[in-house]
Amino acid sequence: MKLEPIIGLEFHVQLKTKTKMFCCCANNSNEKKPNTNVCPICLAHPGTLPKVNEQAVKLAIKTALALNFTINQTTKFDRKNYFYPDLPKGYQISQFDLPLAENGVFTINYKNPDGLSGRLDNEEELKQIRLIRLHLEEDSGKSIHAKDSSLIDFNRGGAPLIEIVTFPDFRSPSEAKTFAQELRLLLRHLGVSGADMEKGELRCDANVSLRPQKSNELFPKTEIKNINSFKALEKAIAFEIKRQTILWEKNDAPKTSETRGWNDKNGETVSQRSKEENNDYRYFPEPDLPAIKISNEEITEIKNLQPELPQEKRRRFMSEYEFNGDDAKILTEEKKLAAFVEAVISELGEWLTTLEETEGDAETIWQENKKKIIKLVGNWLINKLLPELNNQNEKIENSKVSAENFAEFITLVYLKKTNQNNALEILQEMVKTGADPSSIIEENKTKKTTNSFDLTLLIEKIIKNYPDQVAEYRNGKEPLIKFFLGLVMRESKGQAEPIETEKFLKQKLQK
Repeated sequence: MKLEPIIGLEFHVQLKTKTKMFCCCANNSNEKKPNTNVCPICLAHPGTLPKVNEQAVKLAIKTALALNFTINQTTKFDRKNYFYPDLPKGYQISQFDLPLAENGVFTINYKNPDGLSGRLDNEEELKQIRLIRLHLEEDSGKSIHAKDSSLIDFNRGGAPLIEIVTFPDFRSPSEAKTFAQELRLLLRHLGVSGADMEKGELRCDANVSLRPQKSNELFPKTEIKNINSFKALEKAIAFEIKRQTILWEKNDAPKTSETRGWNDKNGETVSQRSKEENNDYRYFPEPDLPAIKISNEEITEIKNLQPELPQEKRRRFMSEYEFNGDDAKILTEEKKLAAFVEAVISELGEWLTTLEETEGDAETIWQENKKKIIKLVGNWLINKLLPELNNQNEKIENSKVSAENFAEFITLVYLKKTNQNNALEILQEMVKTGADPSSIIEENKTKKTTNSFDLTLLIEKIIKNYPDQVAEYRNGKEPLIKFFLGLVMRESKGQAEPIETEKFLKQKLQK
């Protein structure tokens, strides 16, 4: 029997608000001193009353709109009853039958053939993932397990969360991983969350079951918890598919839903408990919080303030600047990197005109050379500048390299006013000092002059050693100038400046 994986995902996203969901405590789950960021409300002292964080509601609406959800204009909070040591009330304030938003959709590149998720440059590889709901709730505290005891830190308790639940539309671990990566990118671009999985700002549970191919029946699912990275998500789902496949082959397919934890060290899922159903939580409306009414005007206002979404930006980088899919994916991964790229491009036209030393129209020169120059931008940024910054533990936004100076650097490279070896040295110096490339060239004397005594001797030596080629050049075979230039570059170990050297060669090769 051929089996088909059926996979759904649930995400908990910690919102980037100043205060917690229902009280005025600072929303700072990274506070190192335990149980200091608490108050009677988030500790559930008797007689205390919660109050809804308005900013959390707005951030949730912002996220829902970006994920193409329908906003419920009347939404309410409910009590989800269960006992965990890190949930002091004995229930969680969440949402049940009237969540903030329902029926969304998010597109991914499901084939992911090159290891880069979400390129979105091949329509045949796109897949729409349906989303069931997005709702608001509060976070629990954090249990810290020691050797022979467990301690609880309530600093995180009451932090605002949104939960995003997908339909079981995934059919492979790589699809699930790609979706999670694209969701994190979206959340960061929106500014609603840091979405750092290592810090617990983005947490993911995976629901996995199998069924015979071509069947529409849904079988009992396993929910996998304790997943703290994209790699772990992919590995956990793959393990669970393999585990359940063995059960099916033994004619012992899962009969009930189960919750299992992911043990990253051992690379396996471990049974924790039977899976709870909605009726186990005994939901009922939160009596201390009134229903929330959301007007069309409020939705429109939030929608009008939405930034350009990462997938839209990626497509624009491909259509407007002609970056290929791979480069566009990398260059739009972070908002500040994308902004740097666009600032560089806006400077390039002016630098091209200035350094070309021509009175031609800047726009004409730029348009005629645009595609080749932008390809240089992508290559030098991705393969040279970003690795150099990474070596220095720096990000583009706090780098000493300005967009203006990088644009000048790209123009110098394009016009061949410096060779590749010198160009890399110049870029490294720019990263260290923030100096402009022209100043670096002048100060380090990397630009060789035409009357250099060493260069003169070198050219004379080459002319003497290659008389046949010299004769051919002088008889009209002008392309041989590249042959001589290559010899000079090799003998000078790349130190000679190509354009000036070529001019000097032509002078020396004249009859």
